[in-house]
Amino acid sequence: MSTTLVVPTLGRPSLEALLDALAEQDRWLAAPVLLVDDRPTGPPLDLLRRGLDLRVLRSHGRGPARARNLGWRHARTPWVSFLDDDVLPGRSWYADLDADLQRAEAAAAVGSTARVQVPLPLGRRPTDWERGTAGLETARWITADLSYRRDALARVGGFDERFPRAFREDADLALRVLATHGEAAIVDGARSVVHPVRPSDDWASLRQQAGNADDALMLARHGSGWHARAGAPRGRLRRHTAVVAAGAAALAGLVARCRRLAVAGTVGWLVGTGELALARVLPGPGTADEVRRMVLTSGAIPPAAVYHRLRGELRHRTAGPWRGAPDLVLLDRDGTLVQDVPYNADPDEVRPMAGAAAALARLRAEGIRTGVVTNQSGVARGLIAAEELQAVNDRVEELLGPFDGWYVCCHGPEEGCGCRKPEPGLVSQACAEHGVDPGCCVVVGDIGSDLGAARAAGASGVLVPTPETRADEVAAAPRVAPTLGAAVDLVLGGRW
Repeated sequence: MSTTLVVPTLGRPSLEALLDALAEQDRWLAAPVLLVDDRPTGPPLDLLRRGLDLRVLRSHGRGPARARNLGWRHARTPWVSFLDDDVLPGRSWYADLDADLQRAEAAAAVGSTARVQVPLPLGRRPTDWERGTAGLETARWITADLSYRRDALARVGGFDERFPRAFREDADLALRVLATHGEAAIVDGARSVVHPVRPSDDWASLRQQAGNADDALMLARHGSGWHARAGAPRGRLRRHTAVVAAGAAALAGLVARCRRLAVAGTVGWLVGTGELALARVLPGPGTADEVRRMVLTSGAIPPAAVYHRLRGELRHRTAGPWRGAPDLVLLDRDGTLVQDVPYNADPDEVRPMAGAAAALARLRAEGIRTGVVTNQSGVARGLIAAEELQAVNDRVEELLGPFDGWYVCCHGPEEGCGCRKPEPGLVSQACAEHGVDPGCCVVVGDIGSDLGAARAAGASGVLVPTPETRADEVAAAPRVAPTLGAAVDLVLGGRW
């Protein structure tokens, strides 16, 4: 089954071990491998290709959700398989993946999960950090090894980039996929990967409390029952809130010189903090370092958790649905990409619109396919020869390409064809050729017929007016941008 491997990475040493494991598969790894370097800065990754079809993209430190989106949009296979850069697939992993995807296809599913194994130390009980990592073994839809059909990702807009860290973005995506495709859309696979426990420091558990802000986004988007649907533990937020309230009461009692309040608050804070520390120490190895770490962080975790939850509630209080970027952007030629020269038959007269090259480069950098949809009735009228039209289009391609497709109607308006805009033919043809749902396509043009074609095909439209655009066309357009660059801002910002 054709798939592309997408690996977001920060360039950790574990990446080399992953690439070694992929290169040493029992079955030759035919799948392209897209590494998405999410370091904010730094030189290009220095990697041996190991015989892999390897390509590196940069996402500039904008988080794993953004990195995975960049990877799957650049993929051109029916399936996309995500791997974390710190997992170790066994030698049969690729063959097992292929079998899992074939079973998913046979079940009409759009997603396939894997089993994650976390090796724990022998001869002692695991630390708090090790137990947290071991929880990955029972997590649903974990992106350490997870595959989706590419068209399913496009339909829901991919990962929600409002999740800034590797937490909850996988559950959010799965819930949206299930809501769109049905409860049987994601099936369990038989393949497995090993997820070693990464080294940690004293404050790792405190930093993890930032995930409470992500839980606020989950609540805003999926309602109060999201924990049960995602199979996620509810955590200790209520207890943390009670501990913080007790601490606040103790401080208030001290300030107000109310001994009873101060004592009650202090006792409540001590009991709550002590209970948290014991709950973390007792299952662990009991070493001096582990006890010190648990005591040190147990007093700080409740206020950190409550702070991050309040921050998340404030940030996401009006969070709407995630849309993401479209899968295909189709652009009118004359007046949108190049200056409108009526019935132009001369390639030397082709002049790109200001900012067109930069706008197209931004779309392509995101992995978004681009195409041209254009009416050229001058051919039917005998004003342009077919060879002259091709020469002009070749010049546009030379200056602004490469485009993923050209869709041209050469009929006259009196012929009543189904391809001349505002008829949907050209847009529908482009979507069909690229396997794109029209709902994941945007048409950008300068007149009403461009947007009419988009509407008739079930796509979205953005009008970029020129002096020739009629006022009624501007008034009727669902979205208007002053320039092509501004239209791309709307597209990449999910406002299409």
